[in-house]
Amino acid sequence: MQGNSQSSHSSIVQGVTTLLKRAPNYTNFITGLGAYFTLIIDTIKCTFVRPPSFYLILKQLYDIGVTSFIVVAITGFSTGLVLAAQSFYQLADKGLASVTGILVAKSMMTELGPVLTGFMVTGRVGAAMCAELGTMRVTEQIDALQTMAVNPHRYLVAPRLIAGTFMMPLLTLFSIMMGIWGGYLIAVYYFGMSPSAYYDPMPQSIKIFELMTGLIKVLIFGIMIMSIACYKGMTTSGGAEGVGQATTSCVVITYCCILLSNFVLTVALNTLHDRFASLL
Repeated sequence: MQGNSQSSHSSIVQGVTTLLKRAPNYTNFITGLGAYFTLIIDTIKCTFVRPPSFYLILKQLYDIGVTSFIVVAITGFSTGLVLAAQSFYQLADKGLASVTGILVAKSMMTELGPVLTGFMVTGRVGAAMCAELGTMRVTEQIDALQTMAVNPHRYLVAPRLIAGTFMMPLLTLFSIMMGIWGGYLIAVYYFGMSPSAYYDPMPQSIKIFELMTGLIKVLIFGIMIMSIACYKGMTTSGGAEGVGQATTSCVVITYCCILLSNFVLTVALNTLHDRFASLL
C-alpha cells in the first residue's frame, strides 16, 4: 500500500511538473493572440482618427494588387484548365458534358478562386511584407519612428491593411474570370464542346450567392493575410535569423488560418442562406 501511494504521489508530481513546463507555451500563445488583436484595434482606431496618407495607400495598392496580377492570372487560368479537363473526363461518358462550364464557374467562385488567390498573395505579398517590417524592427527603424512621434500602426500597418482589404476581392474576380476562360479554351478547342454548351447553362444554374460567398471569403482572407504579416513583422526579434523565422511562421500560420476559416465560412454562409431562403 505504501509503495502504491508513493508511486501515485510521484506520478502526480510528474504531471504537475509537465503542466508547469507547458504553461509558458500556452501563456505565450494567449499573449500573442492578445497582442495581435490589439494591433488590429489600434490600427482601426488610428485610421478613423487620422487616416494615413493616400500616397502610402496608393503605393500598397500597387505593390499588393498590380504586381500580383500575373501570378493570380496564371493560377486561375491553370486551375480552370484542370477543372474543365477533369470534369469533362468524368462526365462525358455519362452524358453530362454540358455541366462542365457550371462546375468550373461554381468551383472558381466559391472555393478555388478565393483560396488560391489567398495562397498566392500570402506567398508573394505577405512574406515580403513580413520580411520588410521585420527588418525595420530588428534595425530599430520602427523605434526611430516612435521617437519622432510617428505612430507605426498608422504609418506602416494601416496602408497595408486598407490596400489588401480593397485589392483581394478584385484579384479574386480576376482569378475567377481567368479560370472560367481557361476552362472554356480547353473545353471548346480541345474537347470540341460548342461555346453555347459551355456558357449557356451558367445564368440559369449560378446564383449571385455563389459569387458573394467567394467575395466575402476573400475579404476575410485579405484582412487575415495583411494583419498576420504586419503582426509577425512588427514583433520580429533576433536579427537576420529572426526575420527568416518570422517570415516562415507568417506564411504557415496564414495558410492554416485560410484553410480553417474557409471551412467555417462555407458552413456559416450556406446555413444563413438556407435559413433566409426558408423564411422567404
